[in-house]
Amino acid sequence: MESSIQGIVTKYKGNGRKLGYPTANIAVKSNNKDGVYFGYAGLGKYINSPSLVFIGVPKTIGDTDNRVEVHILDIPDIDYYGETLTIRITHFYRDNKKFESIEQLVTAMKQDEKAARGWFLENKDKSK
Repeated sequence: MESSIQGIVTKYKGNGRKLGYPTANIAVKSNNKDGVYFGYAGLGKYINSPSLVFIGVPKTIGDTDNRVEVHILDIPDIDYYGETLTIRITHFYRDNKKFESIEQLVTAMKQDEKAARGWFLENKDKSK
């Protein structure tokens, strides 16, 4: 199921940062179904970094643009606009979902992060 995506980091509304999960966004089409994935990202000096990847339309916050958003675990929250982002998707986690509230979305994002960290610990060999 492994796949790769690459694009230039593009500025959107900064909603991920406002919710505590800053993302690097790229406006590319993906053949992957909409949802949340675990994978590895390369961005700037960060190479093969464990990441949560969202593909689709972030419906809960009212957006309508399809995109790829990547929350790279444990890197500084700075702007990477204009830099090339390379993603290697290794695991599908869950379908895209519209939540009833922003609070429910943030709760799900925290659960996604916890699941991702556990998955990365169990699958250290996939980082190569």
